[in-house]
Amino acid sequence: MEEATAGERKRLREGDAVTSAAAAAARDPQYTYLSIADALKVPGVRVCILAVVSEIGTAVRSRGTVFADFTLTLRIVDQSRPAGISATFFAEDTALLPCVKSSGDVISLHNVTITMHGEFFVTFNKKFSSFALFESKVFAECSPYQSSMKYRGRIDDKELLTQQRTWLAYNLLGLKDLELQLRSLKSDSTFDLVCKVVHVCEDSGKWIFYVWDGTDTPAAEFQAISDAEAVQLPPLLEGPPLHREVLCTMPCVGTVLRIYSNRFIKEVLHMQKGIYWAKFCNITCKEEFGIWKGILLPTSRVRLLSHEDGSVVDRLKMYDSRNANKVHCQPMTGFPSNVTGVDVEYEKEGYSTLMESLTHDEVTHKAKTLVRVVGAFPCQPSVVRSLLSTGTYTMRLTLEDPTARIHALVHKDEMVKFFGGFLTAEAVIKKMNKLLGYPEPEDHEEGVPLTRNPPWIWCCLKSYYRDKSDIWGSRAYQIFATEIKD
Repeated sequence: MEEATAGERKRLREGDAVTSAAAAAARDPQYTYLSIADALKVPGVRVCILAVVSEIGTAVRSRGTVFADFTLTLRIVDQSRPAGISATFFAEDTALLPCVKSSGDVISLHNVTITMHGEFFVTFNKKFSSFALFESKVFAECSPYQSSMKYRGRIDDKELLTQQRTWLAYNLLGLKDLELQLRSLKSDSTFDLVCKVVHVCEDSGKWIFYVWDGTDTPAAEFQAISDAEAVQLPPLLEGPPLHREVLCTMPCVGTVLRIYSNRFIKEVLHMQKGIYWAKFCNITCKEEFGIWKGILLPTSRVRLLSHEDGSVVDRLKMYDSRNANKVHCQPMTGFPSNVTGVDVEYEKEGYSTLMESLTHDEVTHKAKTLVRVVGAFPCQPSVVRSLLSTGTYTMRLTLEDPTARIHALVHKDEMVKFFGGFLTAEAVIKKMNKLLGYPEPEDHEEGVPLTRNPPWIWCCLKSYYRDKSDIWGSRAYQIFATEIKD
């Protein structure tokens, strides 16, 4: 007999593998686990799979069944197929669907089948399939935290579960390195972000996700260009302004970042409820006028997370610890400078973020806050000195903290106090440079682009309205009881 060709030998090996996988599944599908790779070789045959949940979907009403079923899709992976495969579940009630606490948890599937519909996926049949969910931690209990009524485990499952947890610990820990918090953002890098989606809207065909994780985005440095307009007119925000009703739902501590997408993603329908945590995978970000913005790439994905997901629990614990102490609520990215001081009667006043003031239930509000002056109009020292001498004009400063950016006025009766008296041209230049964060000439390295980094300053703010018939729409801010020190 002629020797088999390489191609024939390959087909024989594949045929043996399929026969072996089919035989293993046929022996006792209730108790014989196949790897995902082996299960793919026997589509239509009932198999058992023990795998790791890498992505968690949300329960939605099914359109493809006669009965009013609910469906849920998970992504599961194992050592044989790290790219994973989708697993689709059906049930009459959402309570009967898998409720995965955290991505990385282990799922045991009994009597499921591999189906082909565009791509391979695992199908769970509510009549004969069953499942159980286990925590991902290596030393966690080996009993499931959720299982379906038909599920029956066995003693030997403990060893397989430990193997799967150990594989996960050694092979997927590196994925955590891709996760950033808002306080660790870096321009033009790609990363994953675990965050709560507090609002979603559409603007000119773009979707905007407002996300929060309890931390503050880094304070930006500004290019110190000679164009005064860039200093006078920094934008207050990126994207459309929010209605007060929406603004009042925003957290008052921690940055709310806007993430932009040019395409619709199916998770939008759930995230519009403002109760979901999500993992934005493979996104990027950049700064524009000192404002951070996130961007969804063509390769980006969004995963909805359970409130019991490990990453979510970690972030909530960190925020609770921060929120318990008013000092910790101050900006994470800098310390108060000694550039300004406030009147004695306000020195011991409690600290408020700008968002706390913006969402205050009364239009008039007084607050002591810690901010940076990122813009000023006018900003030319010669003009400012002229205003001080005539006392006939108002100065507008653009203030920011990690929660918001606002305009605040220094009225003519407060300007002399703010600058510390009627000053010489040299003194005005020095104080304006300190306020806006321009470096001293001796601190600037030759050949390095000149940047300005405004210091964090204490100041007293009060809000008021300019039109009785539209008190919220005409709301404005002014600085008082604050002085730039020498």
